Amino acid sequence: MNGLRVIPTWRHGQERLYVCLTDGRNVAWYDREAARVNLLSEDRREDVLDALGPFLTGPVTVGPPPVPTPAELARLTLHPDDDLAPNRPGEALVIALDRDPGPARRLRPDPRRRALAAEQTVGEALDRLEGAGWHTLHSVPLPGGDRIHHLVVGPGGLFCVRALYARKQRVLVADPMVTVGRREPSPLLRRVRADADRAAYALTAEVRPVLAVTGAVELDVLGPLRDVRVLLDADLSSLARLGGVLKPGDVEALHAMARDRHTWLRT
Repeated sequence: MNGLRVIPTWRHGQERLYVCLTDGRNVAWYDREAARVNLLSEDRREDVLDALGPFLTGPVTVGPPPVPTPAELARLTLHPDDDLAPNRPGEALVIALDRDPGPARRLRPDPRRRALAAEQTVGEALDRLEGAGWHTLHSVPLPGGDRIHHLVVGPGGLFCVRALYARKQRVLVADPMVTVGRREPSPLLRRVRADADRAAYALTAEVRPVLAVTGAVELDVLGPLRDVRVLLDADLSSLARLGGVLKPGDVEALHAMARDRHTWLRT
């Protein structure tokens, strides 16, 4: 047994067979009409083909998801209300605080303002990667009221980045738990991975999760982490050194797809 299961679904009137890990994450899907197996991770190639063996009919093409077609690139001509590119870091929190700033005096700082400060710090660091061939989208809305803090696409691939406020505090990471200062541990890495999985589903491409910790005096990571990066905000520039995953044309195509609000309605 390779720990994979096959789940049939209907999407846009077409049947797809998704290959999932035991925790529900997708690693591939089989498009019968196109006779193509799309891999989100080349490492699972043989396991995926074994799992799909009883369902494959005739010869199939196996490889990473295709780059969006010219028709999909037409989304560049977007209505301003549908274009996510102008979103500021923490856009949703800025709007929420404008609508409901909360009481003028309170015993403890509004946690929304701390969260906003973290997203703005991380967003500014990611925006500085623009000159190295990277693009960042901020505060990407998802169905159900959720959102992705930052989505980064560049030569090194796609990254889903969640910001964590930890000013002057020690942060301890023991997968999947994250402890900030004296607060109770929280399974935050599960949320980070879930964000990346939703982005991968919407963009039909591999998206890697990143937790960006802002202002911490110390960051301790216990043991190796599975498929997720935990970085201080000062270290986010290290993403610019990654490459060899996407060509410039692929970067532009995926950025054009991601900036369209309608892309995210199917998550």
